[in-house]
Amino acid sequence: MRMTRIGFVTCVQLGLVCMEAIYRIGGRLELAVTLHDHLGQRKSGRVYIDGFCARNAIDLIKIGNVNEHTVIDAVVAKQIDWLLIIGWSQIARKPLLDAPALGTLGIHPTLLPEGRGRASIPWAILKGLKRTGVTLFKLDEGVDTGEIVAHEVLPIAPDETAYSLYKRVQLAHEILIEQVWAPLSDGAICLMPQDEGSASQWPARTPEDGRITAQMNCQDIDRLVRATTHPYPGAFFDTSSHRYRIWAGVAECEQAHFQFLHSDGRTLEIPATDGQFIATEWAEEEKV
Repeated sequence: MRMTRIGFVTCVQLGLVCMEAIYRIGGRLELAVTLHDHLGQRKSGRVYIDGFCARNAIDLIKIGNVNEHTVIDAVVAKQIDWLLIIGWSQIARKPLLDAPALGTLGIHPTLLPEGRGRASIPWAILKGLKRTGVTLFKLDEGVDTGEIVAHEVLPIAPDETAYSLYKRVQLAHEILIEQVWAPLSDGAICLMPQDEGSASQWPARTPEDGRITAQMNCQDIDRLVRATTHPYPGAFFDTSSHRYRIWAGVAECEQAHFQFLHSDGRTLEIPATDGQFIATEWAEEEKV
């Protein structure tokens, strides 16, 4: 009986750390797929996996779209059983999903079926969730609707930021890959259907969604700042001439009688309906 053959598609750091985790535990990949070098250069976390593939003798192909026949033909020619797609923004279509003998797998940074869709890390903080996680699942033609392979649960701290949660989500990807690699390689994984009655869809977010408004209370501002800080575009508010980009701060609720804007060179006071938010890391920008 031949060993299960696995391919990998990525162009971001999150995918590369998973590839490194596979080789750290003695696994191997038969095929890797990534973007052409000139594409996706502004994509958050964009990396080049050429060196890793060369060091580990992994056949690498570069493409513009994951649904190209080049990818499908390579998967079939290499007799790939499972294809892993991680950190890839293009939607995989049915011909690619069906190309591997056993199917195509992805990882989503929520505990599916909760939080299907986009902006998983910001939404987990904005919604005040007590926990989130990552889910390895089989891709189908829906949006994050496929059968589940495994979960890794992550508690969310009261002061969690997008940066701290992103780092822990990245580590959870590695842990999940390491845990499932043996059964995945042996063809012994168990697929569990998602509970549609518990499903929720989280919409995409834009930089404009980081705007701080006069209707927000301290908790609203605090969550928005923590949810949109690095590596995201940041929370902000505007005056007639400037935009203030807020990266970190502390809520001071139930305070009264403060000015709309005050800067002492170290902190910035932002009014809330029930107090003020003291920005401790911020940048002043000229309005375009």
